[in-house]
Amino acid sequence: MTHGRRADTYTPRPDGAGGPRDTAARYALLPLRIFLGVTFVYAGLDKLTDSAFLKDSGAGSIGDMMRAVRDSSAIPALVDMALESPVGFGYAIAFGELAVGIGTLIGLLTRIAALGGALISLSLWLTVSWAAEPYYYGNDLPYLMAWTPLILAGAPLLSVDAALRARRRRGTF
Repeated sequence: MTHGRRADTYTPRPDGAGGPRDTAARYALLPLRIFLGVTFVYAGLDKLTDSAFLKDSGAGSIGDMMRAVRDSSAIPALVDMALESPVGFGYAIAFGELAVGIGTLIGLLTRIAALGGALISLSLWLTVSWAAEPYYYGNDLPYLMAWTPLILAGAPLLSVDAALRARRRRGTF
């Protein structure tokens, strides 16, 4: 065992200038933001355009899906609440996914959009995906974790949030 200074550590320059490592660090969240944004926009549009989904009952309906997962969910009361108006709940989820996806893609109120995405993912994990065994087969838990960096960091680059922040700094807003 040797003792001494580590030569493999890296600290980005505080002024934002630098080489490829600094650039990669600044843009690290962009692929995640694009993936989550596109996925949530697609999910919302898919629900809104699926004639079977936004029905109280029938094959592929939100109502039948919620009734099927009710007894295996972590919080059956949450499912019961959704079952009071399954079609309304389906529209709320679809429009929520659209708002979260668009906000994430364009970087508008990104932290709030990411929090919304995390809450949607959490509610789906506790209801629809809860019975998946082993737990990592359920896809909503990874989505919940994927939203966390965007909640913490927002969209510092290539976003409406960054443009507004820059305008406020210049005093032109």
